[in-house]
Amino acid sequence: MTNRLYYNDPYLRVFDASISSIDQRETRLIVTLDSTAFYPTSGGQPFDTGTLGPWRVIETVDQDDGAIGHIVEPLPAADGGSHVTVGDRVHGEVDWPRRFDHMQQHTGQHVLSAAFERLFSVRTVSFHLGAEASTIDLAREVSVAELAAAEDQANRIVWEDRSVTIRYVTSEEAARLPLRKEPAREGTLRLIEVGDFDLSACGGTHVARTGAIGVITVTAWERFKGGYRLEFLCGARALNRFRASRDTVSSLVRLLSVTPNELPDATARLLAEARDQKRTIAGLQSELAAFRAAELAASAVDGFVGRSLDADAGTLKALAAAVSARSGYTVVLVSTRQPALVVVARSADVPVDADHLLAALLARFGGRGGGKPAIAQGGGLQGSPDAILAAARSLASA
Repeated sequence: MTNRLYYNDPYLRVFDASISSIDQRETRLIVTLDSTAFYPTSGGQPFDTGTLGPWRVIETVDQDDGAIGHIVEPLPAADGGSHVTVGDRVHGEVDWPRRFDHMQQHTGQHVLSAAFERLFSVRTVSFHLGAEASTIDLAREVSVAELAAAEDQANRIVWEDRSVTIRYVTSEEAARLPLRKEPAREGTLRLIEVGDFDLSACGGTHVARTGAIGVITVTAWERFKGGYRLEFLCGARALNRFRASRDTVSSLVRLLSVTPNELPDATARLLAEARDQKRTIAGLQSELAAFRAAELAASAVDGFVGRSLDADAGTLKALAAAVSARSGYTVVLVSTRQPALVVVARSADVPVDADHLLAALLARFGGRGGGKPAIAQGGGLQGSPDAILAAARSLASA
């Protein structure tokens, strides 16, 4: 059993402890101590990292026997820890920026969840603290107005800089307290209390006063399993997201020569113009395809149109379809780029199956493809356009 120093002092960054065990499990070296300030993954909060003697702590895990395992690797300047053994004292140092970020997010979650509970009796089903953002899953959907009200209430609690305290109670004592949610375990419980606002059983690390959360902002929401999943950011994460959004808005303002408030309308205008231009281009491409199809049809020899073109699959298919819409043509178009793209088409009155002709070409030149008797396409053919077209002409006339 490891003495969890973070339980009573989440601000503890450095400590000394004795090594209880050093185990090599497959490729991982796991060190346990008699006491530790490193937090293991639990309750939706990720693990701490840092340094421990000659090692870098890359992960911290709860073990079945109640001990905390530190998964470590040698520090660059260390000798791999070969001189360290069970019983030795080692110095540990928690990665403080990572720990404090987790403290901000986790305490912010308590405050935000309590706001939804107090204002609208909406309970939090689960919580996850991610590397870039955190989420809470609410038991039911909430309106935009409810979301804003809870966000406002949560931030009032932050800015009032209320105390966040730790205390321990028995299960019997906890049963008489107004806990936000029923504890999942028995025995002695560790409670986190946000002054006159929230009381929850929790083993995570938290700031000492709500002011250290900085700000709580909900950044996204969606329906999830009959309820609502909210993404939120606290403290430095919220500041970083604001900076990214500010820089994006500033760039768009400069590009479009509008004010920030005019961005939605300007974007809508651009999208409408783009749709109009797309329709115009499609019409022009259709007209061009008709002209090119006429030119291709004029080049036919005994009803066979074979041509290599610098074009993509869509263009080849459109041209082949335009030619084969006329009577009496078998069309084989090949891209000039390698490996080759091939489109085969035939007019309705021509007794050639395009898919069979393509299959014969694929059997000879490789590649993959398929289609229907009227039109088929393939790609990945290994052969010159002239060789592919000569083979297609021979197959079509057989």
